[in-house]
Amino acid sequence: MPVLVTLGLFLLAFLIGAIRYPNFGTGQVFLDLFIDNAFLIVVAIGMTFVILTGGIDLSVGSVVALSGMLCAVGTMKLHLPALVVLPIVLVIGTVFGAGMGYMIQAFQIQPFIATLAGMFLARGVCLTISEEQISIDNGFFDAVALNSLPLPGGTHLSYGAVIALIVFAVATYVLQWTRTGRNIYAVGGSEQSAMLMGLPAGRTKIQVYAISGFCSALGGILFSLYTLSGDSTHAVGMELDAIAAVVIGGTVLTGGSGYLLGTLLGVLVLGVIKTILSFEGTLSSWWTRIAIGVLLFGFIALQRLIGTRRRTRSA
Repeated sequence: MPVLVTLGLFLLAFLIGAIRYPNFGTGQVFLDLFIDNAFLIVVAIGMTFVILTGGIDLSVGSVVALSGMLCAVGTMKLHLPALVVLPIVLVIGTVFGAGMGYMIQAFQIQPFIATLAGMFLARGVCLTISEEQISIDNGFFDAVALNSLPLPGGTHLSYGAVIALIVFAVATYVLQWTRTGRNIYAVGGSEQSAMLMGLPAGRTKIQVYAISGFCSALGGILFSLYTLSGDSTHAVGMELDAIAAVVIGGTVLTGGSGYLLGTLLGVLVLGVIKTILSFEGTLSSWWTRIAIGVLLFGFIALQRLIGTRRRTRSA
């Protein structure tokens, strides 16, 4: 039900925009939602894996900024080939996430505290590298960022958006049709029951934080492609946008229930709100935050209502 509500909300918002603004209801505006939010889609996918186990990852925005800064420094300061820098960035992000997952599992630290420390650490390292914005003028980055995939009807889709959709397809397969996905849902439903069934709960929790770290690093690469720069102030608050997209998409914060399709729709809902405000032109961007707050309250209430009904029926 939450996923269907999110889908209906997205279609309603897009329809309102199409009625109000002449050039809104076009195929390119719809594709622009993916182009402008490709990095957030990838980051929110990683966040979904974590929340499905009942955890949280507050470090994703800082890891996005750190990854973008590493891309800029590696290509512009160290003059390394982009195809060497990008795998290193992805490995660093994955190891960083796995390290937080290990701390959470081995020392029984609350995910909120562990990832909060990770957020400060990643942002601090980013500021240590450089407090100034570093522009990326690299042939590989320019080729990927400035070109796009042509589609029928004169529309186009950026390669960053294509990468985000590929990540979505792979992540959906992992969650729905692999043992790892089943373990994630089981741990989120009840970690104690999962352990009694012999499932590797500890290893699963480390895996989801490693996945989140990888997605954050990849999101940072996509963000650097989107802006062609690295900056220590990039992605401030992106962790909140990612959590909002996951919750609006119907994933339960306590874990065990949710779908990546809902997360994708949640990102699109946030994107269409921002697009409506940009078309309006006279409204402050803070109205986006107000709309997100209202939606979060609504979907949390909906989750609570559905949970209450399920408990009533089971009783």
